[in-house]
Amino acid sequence: MRKQFGMPEVEKLVNYYSCSYWKGRVPRQGWLYLTVNHLCFYSFLLGKEVTLVIQWVDVTQLEKNATLLFPECIKVSTRDSELYFSMFLNINETFKLMEQLANIAMRQLLDNESFLQDKSLPKPRRPLKNISALKRDLDARAKNECYRATFRLPKDECLDGHTDCTLWTPFNKMHIPGQMFVSNNYICFASRAEEACHLIIPLREVTIVEKADSSSVLPSPLSISTKSKMTFFFANLKDRDFLVQRISDFLQRTPSKKPCGIDREWKWNMADPSSEEVPELPSSSPLAVSPTSALSHRPVSFCAGQVPTASQGLLKLFRRNSEELSGPKGAKEKMKEESWNIHFFEYGRGMCMYRTAKTRELVQKGIPENLRGELWLLFSGAWNEMVTHPGYYANLVEKSMGRYNLATEEIERDLHRSMPEHPAFQNELGIAALRRVLTAYAFRNPTIGYCQAMNIVTSVLLLYCNEEEAFWLLVALCERMLPDYYNTRVVGALVDQGIFEELTREYLPQLSEKMQDLGVISTISLSWFLTLFLSVMPFESAVVIVDCFFYEGIKFILQVSLAILDANMEKLLQCCDEGEAMTILGRYLDNVVNRQSVSPPIPHLHALLTSGDDPPLEIDIFELIKTSYEKFGNLKADDIEQMRFKQRLKVIQSLEDTAKKSVVRAVSGDIGFSMEELEELYVVFKAKYLMSCYWGNNRAAAARRDQSLPYLEQYRIDMEQFKELFISLTPWACGAHTPVLAGRLFRLLDENRDSLINFKEFVTGMSGMYHGDLTEKLKVLYKLHLPPALNPEETESALEATSYFTEDVTTEETQEDKGKRNENGPEKEEKGTSPQDYRYYLRMWAKEKENKKETIKDLPKMSQEQFIELCKTLYNMFSEDPVEQELYHAIATVASLLLRIGEVGKKFSNRPTRKSEDCKANNTQDPVSEEESPTSEQSQNSAVEQQPQADHEDKTSVDAQPGKTQQENQTLGDGSGEGQGSPLQLLSDDETKDDMSMSSYSMVSTGSLQCEDIADDTVLVGCEGSSAAARYGSTIDTDWSISFEQILASMLTETALVNYFEKKVNILQKIKDQKKVERQFSSSSDYELSSVSG
Repeated sequence: MRKQFGMPEVEKLVNYYSCSYWKGRVPRQGWLYLTVNHLCFYSFLLGKEVTLVIQWVDVTQLEKNATLLFPECIKVSTRDSELYFSMFLNINETFKLMEQLANIAMRQLLDNESFLQDKSLPKPRRPLKNISALKRDLDARAKNECYRATFRLPKDECLDGHTDCTLWTPFNKMHIPGQMFVSNNYICFASRAEEACHLIIPLREVTIVEKADSSSVLPSPLSISTKSKMTFFFANLKDRDFLVQRISDFLQRTPSKKPCGIDREWKWNMADPSSEEVPELPSSSPLAVSPTSALSHRPVSFCAGQVPTASQGLLKLFRRNSEELSGPKGAKEKMKEESWNIHFFEYGRGMCMYRTAKTRELVQKGIPENLRGELWLLFSGAWNEMVTHPGYYANLVEKSMGRYNLATEEIERDLHRSMPEHPAFQNELGIAALRRVLTAYAFRNPTIGYCQAMNIVTSVLLLYCNEEEAFWLLVALCERMLPDYYNTRVVGALVDQGIFEELTREYLPQLSEKMQDLGVISTISLSWFLTLFLSVMPFESAVVIVDCFFYEGIKFILQVSLAILDANMEKLLQCCDEGEAMTILGRYLDNVVNRQSVSPPIPHLHALLTSGDDPPLEIDIFELIKTSYEKFGNLKADDIEQMRFKQRLKVIQSLEDTAKKSVVRAVSGDIGFSMEELEELYVVFKAKYLMSCYWGNNRAAAARRDQSLPYLEQYRIDMEQFKELFISLTPWACGAHTPVLAGRLFRLLDENRDSLINFKEFVTGMSGMYHGDLTEKLKVLYKLHLPPALNPEETESALEATSYFTEDVTTEETQEDKGKRNENGPEKEEKGTSPQDYRYYLRMWAKEKENKKETIKDLPKMSQEQFIELCKTLYNMFSEDPVEQELYHAIATVASLLLRIGEVGKKFSNRPTRKSEDCKANNTQDPVSEEESPTSEQSQNSAVEQQPQADHEDKTSVDAQPGKTQQENQTLGDGSGEGQGSPLQLLSDDETKDDMSMSSYSMVSTGSLQCEDIADDTVLVGCEGSSAAARYGSTIDTDWSISFEQILASMLTETALVNYFEKKVNILQKIKDQKKVERQFSSSSDYELSSVSG
């Protein structure tokens, strides 16, 4: 497989299938290979070969359908094409695996979660033929995800196995058939009938597991007892002995220590609110208006339980009016509580409660306020995580207090916007509790940090739960129940919005077309889903929605949304624009009331939408919920998960397209490429980054991507990746010298010295070679032979580098900051957003703007050693060119002229004699390159001693030059008279030395130079015939220098050189060629498909 498709060894094959690929109307029988990162197909039939390679990250749609033309086929869509595969032996298995691999690729695009094989998978009890380890891994992942979603278990819970069985249910005295699931920490049961019974038994609660006597009525029974005095009877177990052994093994690993306070909290929740001795805290109490520091900046007090919200919800602290409790609403509330108490008696209480259709009916009628916090924790699964992580929240609060970053700033800005109409958040007690919970979560999950709408949801959680409970509910909400909702791009909400549109087309086809034209669904659904209707409905009604959501999940939010559209269908069909439709829906939601609520009504901010003509019709929340179940209750959680996958592909690829357009627009103003060329370059650049993520030897590339950065900064490549792109795209092909030139350009573009470049820096470098006039292209080539591009390792060249870069202070500060960050790693985040740093970045950006004013006069002069490197590069560039001989002759002429000009320029530098002595000292003290011999070092010193004599000889030789040369020298004198005090003139020898020794190059006389004589190691040195070679031997003249203007003027005299640099090259053709060979690795032919596992 690797040999066939040019894949490296690290690319792993998951499975392969026999199928047909439809090319036009002709099926091509072949093999479909599914690897971790690619979909590949190969067919060789009747002498015709078909090879396909598609990256999973490029797939925009994946669907299984059946048509007359393509019977039972799989359609794979990318941005460029649609591919059809059919005639599978097991199409369902193939499609399921393709979905998994495409989903892994989408996670990689979304949050850099690349595939890591699970090495801890247990070996199968029986050897499985033709199933690779990767296939087993992916199957196990799919089962784990389904298991965790069904029973709302923590994200790290792994299913060990499952078996068919029956469960004795004492409430109806029946044996219910279903399946038992066993994992590291839980035993779960799900009945075959969806609503019959669900059961979750944490192993931490189990006291006894024993085998009962078998009988014809009850074969192979198993009894499990818990600490809460409940006993569960399972029967019809096929392999009971093995199952008991597995459960015993897990029980031995389960810590028996139970966090203190759990029983106390539940008993406290069961108690009658009238008997609780909780001090009332009206808004005027001293504690309520205490300063922030008393609550939010004293984590020790919080951990010690001195903060009131550490032990109870805000509603218990801010007591409601006793008249409400004694009236008919209070009586109704008492009846609800009694109904739940009866349910607890029959079905059990706590995590081990039997969850049946009766439980759902009670939830639909509204959970009593005193039980709301407890039941939210149970139904969401947050209770499991809280119990298994005692003290986790208190430690997070302690660590996060006093720490500042971008998330904490956003939290502070939104604190007073969180339910400002509720009295609990009109004082510092509620605000401080909200601050602690949000800040703790931001530090727990920096990937999400803080997102708007989290404050609204968390404030409601704090009303009914203490801080720790609210924190774990927020964890369950953000990480399991509403995945990817609360990130910078709200991907999860956009995915469910797509599902909502799809369901509208299915259930309300007439309204769907109208809503699509108005564009309303995309506007309304985000606010509905992100805040669970809390921001669009009166609080007393929305909290009932939250009750049902914690029990049913996103399915309930979708069916209520459909019910709302259905109730307003006639009015919406008559709307003329989006604003009118929004007003109709806003008025409807404002008037959804909860007549059973015992809480005093809270003014709703959206009530301003209600017109003052006729009193609006009130809608009872419980009627709305009942209607939603009657009309749309047939929605299945499995179907929604399937739809989520389909929409996730569409949403993430749409976001990637948006990111591409944003980046292209951001860089197009300063770059010479067209929009089409920039888009193609972005695709290639991104593909190179992603390839390094899954084919690199380590995961450092994935760690480089920071989702919080702007789109332009998210994809960055290192030097090796840049070299690969440069070699395939550059118009300046230099043969074996090309990687060297690529490394220099990378160092030139990497202005912040982090060894990474973003897309703008990449296209800036490419544009310098493709666009602009001769002057701009030569300027790029000139810079590639000056520090920092030429000699990054040589620390002595720092002064020369800073004289070239105008932001010398910035560079020094950046290096110092790097050192400080390495020493003080934990303080990195604190410093990152301080006001002082903002000013620093503003100064840096201002200096970046100033750099754009650079002219050719700002470029530093080039030393003889650097000029020799430039000549070597030009020689390599011209090889294999159609007019190779003309170019060689032209560059030989120009180099000869420039060398003579450089000799003349030495007389204008006016360097003091003492400088020569310094040069001599430096030459004897500086470390010598490995290629330099002691002989060459001595000759270099002798050359410096002979400098005055050389100057005299140069004067004589220059006088004898032709008139053209004298005219050039006159121009030279005028253009390069920098003066004695110029920093470009006062460079010592060790500052102008290059990191590459030149002593190994052969020296030739430019006077007798022929194009055919230039070899790869040839260096052009000398002025008049062979006298220079005789005078200098194998040394470099350290006083020699040349300016960019002189090089430009000399180049313009040669037509061949001008034509070469002004020649237009089509980069789109280069990109097309690059795509053809990007996966053809030189080592790929060494690998064969030796096994299924690849």
